[in-house]
Amino acid sequence: MWNSIVRLILRQRITILFVIAFLTAFMGYKATQVKMQYESSSILPEKDTTNRIYQRFIKQFGQDGTVMFIGIVDTRLFRQTHFNALFDLTDSLKKIQGVSEIVSITRIYNLVKNDSLKKFVFIPITPHKPANQHVLDSVKTLIYSLPFYEGLVYNKSTSAYLMALTLDKKTVQSKDRVRLINAIKAMVDRFSERSKIDVHYSGLPFIRTLVAKKLEGEMKLFMVLALLISAIFLYIFFRSTKAVIFPMLIVMISVTWALGMMAIFGYKITMLTSIIPPLVIVIAVENCIFILNKYHYEYSHHHNQAKALSRVIQRIGVANLLTNAATATGFAAFTITNNKLLVEFGLIAAINIMVIYVLSLTLVPIFFSYLAPPKSKYTKHIEESLAKSLIDKAIILVGHYRKSIYIVMGVCIVVGIIGAMRLKTKGTIVDDISTRDPIYKDMIFFEKHFKGIMPLEITVDTKKKKGVMNLATLKRIDRLQDTLKTYKELSKPLSIVEVIKTAKQAFYAGDVQFFSLPDANELTFMAGYIPSFKSKKRSILDNFIDSNYQVTRISVQMANVGTHKIDSIQKSLRPKIDSIFNPAKYVVTMTGTSVVFLKGTNFLIRNLWESIALAVIVIAFLLAFLFTSWRMILISLIPNLIPQLMTAALMGFAGIPIKPSTILIFSIALGISVDNSIQFLSRYRLQLKQTGHDIPASVISALRETGYSMIYSSTVLFFGFGIFVLSTFGGTQALGFLISFTLLVAGLLNMFVLPSMLLTLDEWSTTKAFEEPLVDIYEDQTDVDLEGVDFKHDEDVKNN
Repeated sequence: MWNSIVRLILRQRITILFVIAFLTAFMGYKATQVKMQYESSSILPEKDTTNRIYQRFIKQFGQDGTVMFIGIVDTRLFRQTHFNALFDLTDSLKKIQGVSEIVSITRIYNLVKNDSLKKFVFIPITPHKPANQHVLDSVKTLIYSLPFYEGLVYNKSTSAYLMALTLDKKTVQSKDRVRLINAIKAMVDRFSERSKIDVHYSGLPFIRTLVAKKLEGEMKLFMVLALLISAIFLYIFFRSTKAVIFPMLIVMISVTWALGMMAIFGYKITMLTSIIPPLVIVIAVENCIFILNKYHYEYSHHHNQAKALSRVIQRIGVANLLTNAATATGFAAFTITNNKLLVEFGLIAAINIMVIYVLSLTLVPIFFSYLAPPKSKYTKHIEESLAKSLIDKAIILVGHYRKSIYIVMGVCIVVGIIGAMRLKTKGTIVDDISTRDPIYKDMIFFEKHFKGIMPLEITVDTKKKKGVMNLATLKRIDRLQDTLKTYKELSKPLSIVEVIKTAKQAFYAGDVQFFSLPDANELTFMAGYIPSFKSKKRSILDNFIDSNYQVTRISVQMANVGTHKIDSIQKSLRPKIDSIFNPAKYVVTMTGTSVVFLKGTNFLIRNLWESIALAVIVIAFLLAFLFTSWRMILISLIPNLIPQLMTAALMGFAGIPIKPSTILIFSIALGISVDNSIQFLSRYRLQLKQTGHDIPASVISALRETGYSMIYSSTVLFFGFGIFVLSTFGGTQALGFLISFTLLVAGLLNMFVLPSMLLTLDEWSTTKAFEEPLVDIYEDQTDVDLEGVDFKHDEDVKNN
């Protein structure tokens, strides 16, 4: 079969180039249609109970993640110039397209009893700017007499003030979100500059928009860095501009296909898919290194370009097919997680890894068939290089110091177990944002003054119409709110009870002493003043109860605490809730972004562990297909699983927790690291045939030939993934650092431990099943007849 593939590639060069050029142009066009994702994606499957409860909550009360917060500290706010400046800012912000509503100290309402209409009416406290300081002092007194707003709009003890902007849902989930956030920020920044007051921003719409902008910038930066690093190392390794230019061309084609494929599948650029382009660059370069190194190795031995190129396709074809399949498996394993973001990332990465295999295997031989054969100075890296000296030292250590190698390996295993035992599971809603980032620092501001901005919602279903307005129910809600106030991580609760208390205060002419729940008689008198749902006009009640007065909500904001703390709060609250609300009469559920995040994180971690197990099993089957012998499969997995243990130990010692953004590195690294084992063991088996089953000679010969590719590919992968440590996102930083570490350790173990085990276990490991596999990568040693193929340098070939 491979003889036919060689003839196809080298005889149909023009046709293949034309087809690839046409497809690349099409993919390039599709790549221009790739969009950033601005809306949040559900972590949980649609049928998950927690997700269904949250979606039902959204349907009843609206999205809980469409509010942007702006905060300031101003001890002189109630001086006329300061107050009027904030009034003008609030008024201007309200006029921005996409801002639905604003709550601010300058834009709040007082509930007043209108005896003539027998209705409660909302009257703006400051319908216009106060004319003088005396009027403003009266406004201040009125605001501070309304407990409803304390802890929500202002913190009297710290002189902190909060502005909450409710943004249009459709705008927030579209590209226009960037325009909206930029317009708001530009206007507020001008206010800050004029007033000399520091301004703080937060809220999920703001955070997600800035994260999307950062992702877009980082994707471009990492693509440039990956290209630069790849080009530098290709030149260092092969000492030829040709060995840089043409692989870089293949890399750019691969990236174009990856972006085009994202558009074809209808996927958007997310935190995960943004790393696919630089990932494609690194893996494409790794493929090119294997092929170029084999080309140079073959040509240096017989100086026949046609034979060298045909043997590259023959002997690298199956090996690279299986190594790329193993790498793709590491990514494809994410498709079982049932998480939209991970499925998209895994699918696109896996498909494009196989695309890279096809592009590199066809284009490298085609491009170099039109170029002059490599001169001797370009193949000196095989005989005179740092790589050769490292290989020579490895051969000495493997041959004479295997005991020392095993001692080091044993120490690594012991340290790995100790470190892995220190691993902890933890995650926060925005834990991928650096603590040095202004976003994080602003979030700390809101936690300090307003207890946080992460939504936690509690819904109470009374199971009967108008059950919410039952006084006994209201008292139970009030008791629950008193319970919630005992948690320092939670902000002041807001519910229909606060509205009823404010209504009672209004009923008694605004006297703050009457800010409390009414008794049965008072509630009966007040009932006629409360607006009904029969009117099509929305009222404040719409935000707290459903149209049947059956279901109500209690809203609190939560600090950016970890999953363990969220879980602890939930478990602590549940028995207290059940003691207040009889489960037989009421259905009380906790939901909101915080709860969904907790359940989603646990769900992802469980599924990612399953994906790692699946990756190990599938890779083991690939090895079984290639090597047949279970003993050889076990030996080949050891130098690739120990690095996983060492990475877990590093995380344990460094305090890096297990969370979705760190656990996914294990299956990725395993899929990539096993490539070296496949290349080495395949070459080892060929050498066994050529040396007449001389195991020591075969091991050394295989190490000499594949050692260059091991060193070159490991170097590129180490630095290629290492660029991600420059990210401003903790998850991306961890991915770059941990994968680089894992691949470095795996490269060393494949170079030292794998050959050592083959020599130590010799006859036990090298069985007949291993030497007579189902598929032999190097089985066909017949050179392909390429007569009629027009090589530009045929004369050079003939003369050699």
